[in-house]
Amino acid sequence: MTSYKTVNPATGEAGQEFPTLDQAGVESALARAQSGFESWRTTEPDERARILAKTADLYKERADELATSISVEMGKPIKQSHQEVQITTAIFAWYAENGPALLADEVLDVPPAEESLVHKRPVGPLIGVMPWNFPYYQVARFAAPNLMLGNTILLKHAGSCPQSALLIEEIFQQAGLPKDAYINVFADTDQIADMIADPRVHGVSLTGSEKAGASVGATAGKNLKKVVLELGGSDPFIVLDNHNLDATVKAAARGRLSNTGQACNGAKRIIVLADVYDEFVPQLTAAFAATTPGDPLDPETKLGPLSSQTALDSLMEQVANAIDKGATVLTGGNAVDGPGAFVEPTLLTDVTPEMRAYEEELFGPVAVVYKVASAEEAVTLANSSAFGLSGSVWSGDLLSARDVADQLDVGMAFVNEHGTTLPGLPFGGVKRSGFGRELGSWGMDEFVNKKLVRVSKV
Repeated sequence: MTSYKTVNPATGEAGQEFPTLDQAGVESALARAQSGFESWRTTEPDERARILAKTADLYKERADELATSISVEMGKPIKQSHQEVQITTAIFAWYAENGPALLADEVLDVPPAEESLVHKRPVGPLIGVMPWNFPYYQVARFAAPNLMLGNTILLKHAGSCPQSALLIEEIFQQAGLPKDAYINVFADTDQIADMIADPRVHGVSLTGSEKAGASVGATAGKNLKKVVLELGGSDPFIVLDNHNLDATVKAAARGRLSNTGQACNGAKRIIVLADVYDEFVPQLTAAFAATTPGDPLDPETKLGPLSSQTALDSLMEQVANAIDKGATVLTGGNAVDGPGAFVEPTLLTDVTPEMRAYEEELFGPVAVVYKVASAEEAVTLANSSAFGLSGSVWSGDLLSARDVADQLDVGMAFVNEHGTTLPGLPFGGVKRSGFGRELGSWGMDEFVNKKLVRVSKV
């Protein structure tokens, strides 16, 4: 059974605990979501947009409270918590501004009918299963476009951030969203499976691990429900030359250490051409070594704790496995003594296929550096991963860099930037990183009935 409770990962101190739903609570949530859908689906798009705009305003007004909550619950450095609140605000504002136009009918010129139209209509209640690493941003990516469409939402958040989950629901209601249009559910895994199977639910979106995605996907498939999965990643960061090397090093360190390395699209595999390897790697090592863990509520802290002691233990097992099998530690490699789930930023080389760190996602401030002889070898190594979320290529030769980026088997490829997320850009991956897209117009194309209406004369 899932437990919903706050445990500060910086101190190990336990906070408030919340009970999971009983069976009556599950039935009530499903009934409310269905009832709410019948009214929310008929609400004018401009009114839905107004509520989303008010939601954005409230995120901005309550930024300090929201940021502090996630820093305490999952250890994000407070400055980065504020940045998460800002991108969340931008997502709601983007859909408020662009949503009504995205719902406009599409006119098809397919004679001989008098008229052929495609309407975008909501499908019904949806379930969202969301993770702890970006408690507000992940929810907004799913909730904003689907509320704009007229779908209603049952949201199961991670067990470690219940207070943040309640804040999300509270802000929606404060913005004027009907209370049955978005319902926070403290449900366990079995209850979520039962809810997915319920005929009142019409789809499910999950952001999380491969294991969770496989389970939810299997349940959804068995019950003929649409599913969107945003899973893990082992993103390549390919350095082709020494153009503006200082900036590239800073980007690599930031791309790996941001959110204490707990981002699906973090720069996890640093692939460097041999010509620049000896210049690049010492600088990256120094950047890692200079980043010290600290109190997430301190504005100067750039690296907080991992989200939990369990997360720390799992990461250290992966690192130990690599070291035991011959990997070289350039810096770090150890948990930090004392209270809290802190770990040293770690840079590994000489990682080989028999090591867990070669195949598995490293969800923490640990990067693996590889030396390659050519761009072709870099692409081969990058594409050897079972994951395919995103990747980046760094070079002063934009044409060559774009050619390499085009060859990456990923959902998002960047040149001279990494991990960019903006409300108008699609987000999602391929291979074992999942399927479906969020954000932009693509986020409104997943759980929608594109209904053809064709009118002809008799």
